[in-house]
Amino acid sequence: MRIVGHGIDMVETARVAKMLEEHGDRFLERCFTAGERAYADDRKRSIEHLSGRFAAKEAILKVLGTGWRGGIAWTDAEVVRESSGRPSVRLHGECLRVAQELGIDQWWVSISHIGTHAIASAIGVATRCE
Repeated sequence: MRIVGHGIDMVETARVAKMLEEHGDRFLERCFTAGERAYADDRKRSIEHLSGRFAAKEAILKVLGTGWRGGIAWTDAEVVRESSGRPSVRLHGECLRVAQELGIDQWWVSISHIGTHAIASAIGVATRCE
């Protein structure tokens, strides 16, 4: 097992709230999967939860070393909640292709938020020997 990359990101919740206010459903549909939107809708402090997932997506891209280039969409990186409550990563499209190319087959993600900020850390791991 080897760590391929680590990424961390922090966002101001006011920034996410402003994007939601200015762009509404267009922002939500562009940046979050249906599952992520449903998860946040189900929470009392939905902006904090959206902000945490926004930060996690940025952290995941730092692990991949891609940024938002090469056809990567916001919804190519998805944060899902396991039955235990632990967040995990599900990749799609170009993010999945890049992760497979790097040998990443396991993810660790941590998300924290308060009223003003959200922070996320992501670690991509290759568990198979090459």
